[in-house]
Amino acid sequence: MTKRTVIFDLDGTLADTSGDLIAAANSCFRGLGLGDLLDHATDAATALRGGRAMLTLGFSRIDGFGQAEVDAQYPVLLSAYAQAIDTHTVLYPGAMDAVERLLSADYAVGIATNKPEGLAETLMRSLGVRDVFGSLIGADTLPVRKPDPEHHFEAVRRAGGDPMRSLLVGDTATDRDTSRNAGVPSVLVTFGPGRDDVLALDAEATIDSYDELDAVVARLIG
Repeated sequence: MTKRTVIFDLDGTLADTSGDLIAAANSCFRGLGLGDLLDHATDAATALRGGRAMLTLGFSRIDGFGQAEVDAQYPVLLSAYAQAIDTHTVLYPGAMDAVERLLSADYAVGIATNKPEGLAETLMRSLGVRDVFGSLIGADTLPVRKPDPEHHFEAVRRAGGDPMRSLLVGDTATDRDTSRNAGVPSVLVTFGPGRDDVLALDAEATIDSYDELDAVVARLIG
């Protein structure tokens, strides 16, 4: 019998990766002689939406730069990020304790992220927690990515779970939309940047701390 399954987003959900992402984007801008265009204090939420979002925001602050520069710099950003992927990144407090409690309660757990699979694998292994998760689906694992529901479904299947008895824990509209497209509940975390924006997404549940996750999961999928 396949298990009830909890799938986690990575950036902004399991781990705060914003510092290393912003550093990688700023290395691109410096390479063009533009200096550091992003600031961690104000731009962390954009960082957690991914590389293209960061480049778009940075270039929007300089006249004469646009989509062509975003496309050209994206592989440069990925290379810079791969070289310093865990300098500032930390797991959110209580995240792995919550995952371990779910495993002890006989849930399957996996990861569905729009970070490229290779980078996600490298980061999770560097953090020492990759083997805890039964699956990891990245942006380039399948022909589709979130918010396509197949991205979520495949993460569930590879974890040994039942797609119709699953939910997605995330932090953005993309995660909320993925769960809705899949016909499963979403649980959004509010402890990252942009709490008010998260609350406005009208997910099935939100949590302010990973201490709350167990009860919410039990309520939503048994």
